[in-house]
Amino acid sequence: MNRIFPLLLLAAGIAPAASAQEVKAPWPDFLSAEAKAGLSVDAARQPEPATMEGRRERSEAIQREVGLPRLARHGVVMKDDVIAGIPVRIFTPRNVTAKGPVLLNLHGGGFMVDSGSITENADVAALTGYRVVAVRYRLAPEHPFPAASDDALAVYRALLKDHDPRRIGLYGTSAGAILSAELVARLRAEKLPQPAALGFFSGAADLSKLGDSIALFADRAAVSGLLQFYSGGRKLDDPLLSPKRGDLAGWPATLCVASSRDFLMSDTAEFCRALDDAGVPAQLTLFDGLPHAFWAYIDAPESDAAFKTMARFFTARLGGKP
Repeated sequence: MNRIFPLLLLAAGIAPAASAQEVKAPWPDFLSAEAKAGLSVDAARQPEPATMEGRRERSEAIQREVGLPRLARHGVVMKDDVIAGIPVRIFTPRNVTAKGPVLLNLHGGGFMVDSGSITENADVAALTGYRVVAVRYRLAPEHPFPAASDDALAVYRALLKDHDPRRIGLYGTSAGAILSAELVARLRAEKLPQPAALGFFSGAADLSKLGDSIALFADRAAVSGLLQFYSGGRKLDDPLLSPKRGDLAGWPATLCVASSRDFLMSDTAEFCRALDDAGVPAQLTLFDGLPHAFWAYIDAPESDAAFKTMARFFTARLGGKP
């Protein structure tokens, strides 16, 4: 298991069980040398700070440590800005077109820190040629559900003023995947135009019934505790929190991505299957031998392959650079 998940539990004041940490084999030999090196660097990082403020500062430092070289490598310009009163990061690739599609990103980080607003987006912007808007939504536990959803909705509404929804894509990793699916459910409930494509990357769409891979790579009780922090007392089977429990007919075309040592592998696959059962164009891509959300913090050929898969999906659905 990588350090991202323990960080999220620690941020919530929850310690992962030792048994969950021990249920793992050595990283497989077939992983690239770069992936093995990245996993080793991640495992060797210093212990996390004791306070929430310190953890958030540490997460932002890691975003810049990993993300800024990616921006430079791809020639993508990042700008901190505000849209509809919400802080955002806007990523503009060198090959962007003025009236091209736009992507909305909701970053990962267990709802409590920002572990993806740079690293999830530099490659996607470069490979698609699209502008990417990353929402820096309010964080739990100070701001539980629906604060993050409200922020995402406000930015999406603003994008609708200048973009045909058929030219808008939405995606997120981990907590951001959960939020992305919740945003689609919110749009459908409020009868607003939904995006043309959803990237659901290592997430869960039924928070009331977590899948089997959590038992292999995490601690189910700890994850449930984290979700209670996020939900703010709302019942977890509410379709606005758990969209898989709602009507999925007519849902946007969805790409689901996970990995075989991902504690949310089961939940990602089950949501993809539910979408397929509902007649929604849904594709599942699984990377072997890698941990949760590896593309967000490891520079390796496997991460490059994940981002290429994501970019191909969006350009196929929204048009533009192949």
